[in-house]
Amino acid sequence: MQPSPASPIAPMLAKAVKTVPEPDSVPGGLSYEPKWDGFRAIVYYDGSTVEIGSRGSKMLTRYFPELVEAFSRLLPEPCVLDGEIVVRTGAPGSERLDWEALSQRIHPADSRVRTLARDTPAAFVGFDLLAQGEESLLDAPFAERRAALEDLIGTVGEPIFLTRTTEDGELARRWLVEFEGAGLDGVVAKPLAAAYAPGKRIMLKTKHHRTADVVLVGYRVHKSGRGVGSLLLGLYDDEGTLRNVGGASAFSDARRLELVDELDELVVRDDSGDAVRGETDRSRFSSSKDVSFVRLEPVRVIEVQYDQMEGARFRHTVQFARWRDDREARSCTFDQLDRPIAYDLQRVLA
Repeated sequence: MQPSPASPIAPMLAKAVKTVPEPDSVPGGLSYEPKWDGFRAIVYYDGSTVEIGSRGSKMLTRYFPELVEAFSRLLPEPCVLDGEIVVRTGAPGSERLDWEALSQRIHPADSRVRTLARDTPAAFVGFDLLAQGEESLLDAPFAERRAALEDLIGTVGEPIFLTRTTEDGELARRWLVEFEGAGLDGVVAKPLAAAYAPGKRIMLKTKHHRTADVVLVGYRVHKSGRGVGSLLLGLYDDEGTLRNVGGASAFSDARRLELVDELDELVVRDDSGDAVRGETDRSRFSSSKDVSFVRLEPVRVIEVQYDQMEGARFRHTVQFARWRDDREARSCTFDQLDRPIAYDLQRVLA
């Protein structure tokens, strides 16, 4: 079926691998490209109307009027594009991706959307072509889709960009290190001979893997009402203030129940013996979500695995690695975190 807003297509996904795979590790070889840290988007353009679908097939069109205008003006013919919506901030020569500015764009008020479109305009980085004119390209190998994509948008200009690619595995490994300094998320490898597989994990993604020792400050009850859903984590800043830096989750059903018992002696209680609860900030993406948590005495330390920071918080949910009962909570500071060397985003987009 021809992809369209009426029959939206689920984006092809990527499976995580620990290291950048070798070019000859799959039949037909691999093409590598940067992994952009933005909103995955499928753009449908019929020659006059533009619709922008999200990874979950919800429409993002109303949130990015500046991109709708750009697609209508710059795309040379009807097409369906796969790519990423990003926001760039920073002075010339030191630009980087700004996830926080991008996430602000999802706002219910049209007036606010228009203001943000002017103040923090988005860009689109295209990395696949799913249809051109009346022809679906889903069954074509990626090598052919990429060539057609280059012909279609390679020279249209800002704010539409064509992601760079390489078939050189060594260069891809350099990108993994260097481009993080511009806010990128890793490297993606795509089989050159593969058709587009909606919803399937055909691509391979390599992200950064780091560890940090953090203080356990509380836990959220699992959505089922039984057991620990996630652990809340903190680090001490230069002034000695314990700051929330994110959470760790993905525990088995049995482990969730065990954690409740293990952490019971750390629960902060009021004069009546009831657990003291706090609240974290609400997300604009889930404003009705329960953000309450059980407070714990900040004395236990956990080693976690993480990929990157966004300001003073972990960019994504981290993974529990092990307890660090040999560490003092007060020794867990931001100083231990590995910060990438700055890299100008414009050099990635050029």
